[in-house]
Amino acid sequence: MLGYIWLGMIVSSFLCSFFTGRTDQVAAAVTQGADKGVRLLISMAGVMCLWTGIMKIADKSGITGNISRFLRPVLSRLMPDYPADSEAMKAISANITANFLGLGNAATPLGIKAMKEMQRNNRLGDKANPSMIMFVVINTASLQLIPTTCAALRAAAGSTDPYSILPQVWIASSCALAAGITAVKAASLFRRRKNG
Repeated sequence: MLGYIWLGMIVSSFLCSFFTGRTDQVAAAVTQGADKGVRLLISMAGVMCLWTGIMKIADKSGITGNISRFLRPVLSRLMPDYPADSEAMKAISANITANFLGLGNAATPLGIKAMKEMQRNNRLGDKANPSMIMFVVINTASLQLIPTTCAALRAAAGSTDPYSILPQVWIASSCALAAGITAVKAASLFRRRKNG
């Protein structure tokens, strides 16, 4: 569906430029946009490689494991369908640790692995259980200590202090996470009252 929306926007832009006599300007904008996109990608790649390397070092040195062990008691309360020492909980902890460090590109495969592990022991079959729903919300509205991707974008755009947004990111991500967890708990309570 999204592909059709993009296609519609592109076609309508070219039609508008044709009827208004601005095809030269649109062609120039396409070329400049492609150039800026490639430059942005290359400049972001350096920052992402740096933080992915730091994540690997943190993993090898045991820092991520310590963070995961610290998170497990809290996650066990939020996702009671899975034991604290299960493979699903280990994958969930690793995903949340990667998100916490702002490594969305590293968190995505860990999130997929976590969901596969959760589905393997899902008693509801094809339906998502409450713990799976909670995980999706926590993964989406994750608390971020270091917003690596956002800082990389700011640095690529010429910011002299790309990490100056840290306090705002901490406040916004904390509020988003609290709102998400509250919404899932409220929906779960409402469903239980409705069914019981």
